Amino acid sequence: EVQLQASGGGLVQAGRSLRLSCAVSGFTLDDYVIGWFRQAPGKEREGVSYISSSDSSADYADSVKGRFTISSDNAKNSVYLQMNSLKPEDTAVYYCAARTRRYGLSYLERAASYDYWGQGTQVTVSS
Repeated sequence: EVQLQASGGGLVQAGRSLRLSCAVSGFTLDDYVIGWFRQAPGKEREGVSYISSSDSSADYADSVKGRFTISSDNAKNSVYLQMNSLKPEDTAVYYCAARTRRYGLSYLERAASYDYWGQGTQVTVSS
């Protein structure tokens, strides 16, 4: 059974950092693309960052480039999102998601292209 478990959210002040974790089970990271998405109240879910462990490819939304870093640890079956220089506009529920490699590295930002989702973890950044 495929499962994703997101954790690491919390309340922080603007300018501080958080690291989110996504623990996966039921598949190997090399066979899937993992994405982090977020959804703020009243807004649509948006893609934040994506990683393909098999070829070490990663991509980011423009709004987080230079501040967020995605990484994976195949031995721990986990994907991480290091979030630095947090801003109040980063406040949202963050989700990790997985999809097979059928699309390659296309449509990374499309939530509908992902097959499996974890529960969200709340990130709140105060000003």
